[in-house]
Amino acid sequence: MNYDQTLEYLFTQLPMFSRIGAAAYKADLTNTIKLCGALGNPQHQFKSIHVAGTNGKGSTSHMLASILQTAGYKTGLYTSPHLVDFRERIKIDGTYCSKEFVIEFTEKIKPLIEEIQPSFFEITVAMAFSYFAAQKVDIAVIEVGLGGRLDSTNIITPEVSIITNIGLDHTQFLGDTIPQIAGEKAGIIKKEVPCIISEYSPDTRPVFDAAAIHTSIAYGSELYTILHTKYAHDYLTVEVLNKKTEGIETYQLDLNGSYQAKNLQGVLGAISILQTMGWEISNQHIIDGLSHVKINTGLYGRWQVIGDKPTTVVDVAHNVAGIQILLAQIKLVNHQQLHIVFGMVKDKDIDSVLALLPTQATYYFTQAQIERAIDANELQQKASRHDLKGNTYQTVNAAIAAAKKQAQSTDLMVVCGSVFLVGEIEGIIPSTVL
Repeated sequence: MNYDQTLEYLFTQLPMFSRIGAAAYKADLTNTIKLCGALGNPQHQFKSIHVAGTNGKGSTSHMLASILQTAGYKTGLYTSPHLVDFRERIKIDGTYCSKEFVIEFTEKIKPLIEEIQPSFFEITVAMAFSYFAAQKVDIAVIEVGLGGRLDSTNIITPEVSIITNIGLDHTQFLGDTIPQIAGEKAGIIKKEVPCIISEYSPDTRPVFDAAAIHTSIAYGSELYTILHTKYAHDYLTVEVLNKKTEGIETYQLDLNGSYQAKNLQGVLGAISILQTMGWEISNQHIIDGLSHVKINTGLYGRWQVIGDKPTTVVDVAHNVAGIQILLAQIKLVNHQQLHIVFGMVKDKDIDSVLALLPTQATYYFTQAQIERAIDANELQQKASRHDLKGNTYQTVNAAIAAAKKQAQSTDLMVVCGSVFLVGEIEGIIPSTVL
């Protein structure tokens, strides 16, 4: 098989959550353990950091990877889902794994695939771990796919675990209350592995404290105070007080959503723990790493400005907590009329998200080209019950083109609602990267 044929095999022959939803989810580590066992348990052959959370885990993972790269460590990064290219999931120092490796790995384990019938995600986890082991990375940042306790990534024993925040998402798998979901995320907390919580609430803290009975746990907001944030077109400037040293540092993040300040507290806490373990990471490494996350790691789709006059932003916010954060960011941007290009997948809490959206905006309802996407016309009907008005478009690029025609130069245009929708935007990742 060539590369395209290999991807076709992976995407169509294996149950893939992004394509079919719940039927692809396996709340069990058995297949991952079998796969990695047959591969010589590559997850034990490199150091790692484990990152879970409802929102912010992708940004947190990329920030950590950028800092570690800047400090000179060969750094693996596993994230999901991908926007455009499958290999976005598996990188070392910002470079995608090779097409040849994807082909060879898939060919090698085909008999095992046919024997145990793993999911797409289980295969990609095993692939990533094998790649990082073969390439002898110094450390790999591993983002949880869904939940934590039963996520396929949860067979590693990391240097440090991070949980970003907790919100109501994937309730059909993780529970329909915040404490239940926190319990699933807390499943990544392991004996004698320190844990950092970027953000907590009165409902989640008792859950985390109980899960960390055999290890140390720290809370980002108790280690660091955000003194001031300033949003600019290209950077978010964050002034931070280290409560232990009483020192104040200013960081410029090229991930410029104001919500990144809370993720930063967890990142700084995790780096502090690594420093105490002997990892040589200076304050200048942190400063430089945070200011070059996008170029170092190839992160896209997080408050990514893709156009001016009107200012055009794309963001992968797709659940209640993510949309709330996004709306808070929108308020910080000077604009006249707000235009929202919007699409979601069927298994999200669509009505709760629609209830949050501003009625004064102009909407362009659309859909990603996957089975899970809710039809644009059905989404429009649901939105009308929340007094949200706009036309429908069959593709996100058609919707963006229509919005650009209607918007004035002083307006703001935001594309959001689905990771898969963002991934279909023309040019979302520069062709030089792919």
